[in-house]
Amino acid sequence: MSTLKLTLLQQPLVWMDGEANLRHFDTLLAGIKQRDLIILPEMFTTGFAMEAAQQSLPQARVLEWLQAHAKATNAMIGGSAAIQTMKGAVNRFLLVEPNGTLHSYDKRHLFRMADEHDHYLAGERREIVEWRGWRILPQICYDLRFPVFSRNQNDYDLALYVANWPAPRALHWQSLLLARAIENQAYVAGCNRVGSDGNHHQYSGDSCIISPQGEVLAVAEPYQPARLDAELSLENLREYREKFPAWRDADAFRL
Repeated sequence: MSTLKLTLLQQPLVWMDGEANLRHFDTLLAGIKQRDLIILPEMFTTGFAMEAAQQSLPQARVLEWLQAHAKATNAMIGGSAAIQTMKGAVNRFLLVEPNGTLHSYDKRHLFRMADEHDHYLAGERREIVEWRGWRILPQICYDLRFPVFSRNQNDYDLALYVANWPAPRALHWQSLLLARAIENQAYVAGCNRVGSDGNHHQYSGDSCIISPQGEVLAVAEPYQPARLDAELSLENLREYREKFPAWRDADAFRL
């Protein structure tokens, strides 16, 4: 498939109430048809809560919910959630295909300014998900600040960032998303939340979808719930990378 129909859901989240958040997204997802990929924010079942490391919905419940909606919409659906594992809690990006297949990525860079590293285990590797002919790199919030980790090794076409990125640093969010797209010659999509959380942090959202050349294809109105749609062209991406092959001159190193 040369065209990927992408949808981001920029929404407020109910603090530490998984079922309430699932009901909210139930309503939104019921009206979405004929998309390929639908993305929800970081920790979409709880908000960015350290308490969620011990008190969140089990992965089985979240996975069951995602599978039902992926099947109903015939789209891959994803977002991150606080998940308890045998080794400890993780901030896990779950991506589910319509046939129920699960792909996951555990957040590598934990936000120490909120003590996330004291409550969650860091992921050990990055993941590439293949979907309808596209190679997709899932990333979570603070990962955005570490370009080496998301460096395109000619192994992805689209980088997805889900976030609870607070309003006072909105300029950083906007600027770094643009930088990741331009430097990696890849599409970049950032899905952030809006509203306020249990710690009284405010979120402006600023969700956006960016082309490999840094063109903003779609952007959500700040502070407002929004559905953001765009159609991405794999043909255009490949043509651009062939005509302007800056990637051929990248320094040869790996993390």
